[in-house]
Amino acid sequence: MGPSTSAPRPRSCGAPSAGVMIPHKTKRGEAALARLKTYEGVPPPYDKTKRLVIPDALKVLRLQPGHKYCLLGELSKEVGWNYHDTIRELEEKRKEKAKVAYERRKQLAKLRLKAEATAEEKLGSQLDILTPIKY
Repeated sequence: MGPSTSAPRPRSCGAPSAGVMIPHKTKRGEAALARLKTYEGVPPPYDKTKRLVIPDALKVLRLQPGHKYCLLGELSKEVGWNYHDTIRELEEKRKEKAKVAYERRKQLAKLRLKAEATAEEKLGSQLDILTPIKY
């Protein structure tokens, strides 16, 4: 890499490595590559959505013990990418926000259960009439 080129970014390294795994010479694979989007960190439209875990893709299950591996962000950082720390800080902020939102959801669920119990106490005998028509 010469002096005029910039350091590779993780998102520009991710697409070619995915391209190797996709049958890119077929129409289906070409369309899949066209739909592929790669990001550094979690971008704004997706940071508020619920994150899912695919158990079969977990590092603990897929990587063999003793085998060497590297992370794309770490590799890019070592060859000169300057935004690794920024992405890490943004990820920490996102995790803090998610933790606050989770605690709020738990609190609301507790309040709902408490309100349902209170309503059942107040209704008492009327609950027998309402159960067949409960939505």
